[in-house]
Amino acid sequence: MSIFSIPNIRISGITACVPKNKLSTLDYDWIPLKDREQFIKTVGVETRHIATDNITTSDLCFTAAEKLLSELKWDKKDISILVFVSQSRDYIIPSTSGILQDRLGLSHDTSSYDINMGCSGYIYGISSIASLLNFSKGKKALLLVGDVSSSNTSYKDKSTYPLFGDAGTATAIEIDENAENIEINMQSDGSGWDAIVIPDGGLRNPVSIKSFEYKKYPGDIYRNNVQVALNGVEVFNFSLREVVPNIKKLLKETNKNIEDFDYLVLHQANKLINKTITKMLKFDKTKVPETLNKYGNTSSASIPLTIVSELRKQMTEEKVKLILSAFGIGLSWGTIFIETNKIVCPKVIEI
Repeated sequence: MSIFSIPNIRISGITACVPKNKLSTLDYDWIPLKDREQFIKTVGVETRHIATDNITTSDLCFTAAEKLLSELKWDKKDISILVFVSQSRDYIIPSTSGILQDRLGLSHDTSSYDINMGCSGYIYGISSIASLLNFSKGKKALLLVGDVSSSNTSYKDKSTYPLFGDAGTATAIEIDENAENIEINMQSDGSGWDAIVIPDGGLRNPVSIKSFEYKKYPGDIYRNNVQVALNGVEVFNFSLREVVPNIKKLLKETNKNIEDFDYLVLHQANKLINKTITKMLKFDKTKVPETLNKYGNTSSASIPLTIVSELRKQMTEEKVKLILSAFGIGLSWGTIFIETNKIVCPKVIEI
């Protein structure tokens, strides 16, 4: 179990950007209306923002970053690290972080790299960039996190198509010797790698003509091998088995109580999963913000998007203690305890 503490780090701002194009679950006519209504009731997704063909994850993150840097009035020359966390990069090679470094006009002294993570990507991204910044000579860093997951789903796959939405986010992080420590607990279980997978496209299974042939699966599901396959039951069971112990272990190791925190922000994967986790933790459900209904499962972007969408007023006006917990593809999961104090947090941007 990877539990550690990072001192001297302050989150100074968070922004989020989504495509203007919006789809309603009620319009998803591959399944009967009754099934659509049941999906909304149990999974929680009513509408999603979906990228059109000309919008990539980096476009969404770029727009979020430009807005955030403008609001903060940061000198771009002071940004020493840029990390891009996504499973939907611009190209297989080169890394998208370098493209964003150039596009944002950051200095050539900026270190930039990609992290290939999905659902738990925000937790892993913060831990990585905060650790590097804390032990380097830099003072400021930019974490860009997002996914255009909709591009990898089959319209005839009811387990994935109505679930995923698209978003990009930017988080500004800087050195502050007076900041409260960031507490982190991250875990993984690679034996569950095939619970969420795109079978073809990597070196293990290179793309071929057969990769694009649609196959029928149980439940009247059709997809090909370059589209995401989701084992919903396995992910559901894994989430309920691992997330609460992960949070409780971090509470124990840091001598904190669940009541010490103002909000619990969970990865927006499934309404029933999040309600069950909230109940198991005995956390006040009114302090567990949700965005599944408006944005769907936005993968790595779901936590920062939820903060911007639902907690903007509190984040900009108050000191806030947060539990951030994410879980999913990999399998991987993790929790962060963090305190913010009147940060920059503009409204969600649409492009």
